[in-house]
Amino acid sequence: MEPKRSEQIIEAAGGDAAFARLLGLDTAKKGTTQRVNNWKRRGIPAGVVLENLEVIRQLEQQAGEMAA
Repeated sequence: MEPKRSEQIIEAAGGDAAFARLLGLDTAKKGTTQRVNNWKRRGIPAGVVLENLEVIRQLEQQAGEMAA
């Protein structure tokens, strides 16, 4: 996924830690939120998108509504 779109989705979730929690990642584990933060510049990996497609689609819709 392209970085700009990834950043919009992560921000629609409420930020790095909130997005990580939505995906079921352990935010207490060192480096988890940093990994999500890196996705804003690199894009959310395709495997992560496919594993969490429903959540990401909902966040895309929210991001679109926020931009409008």
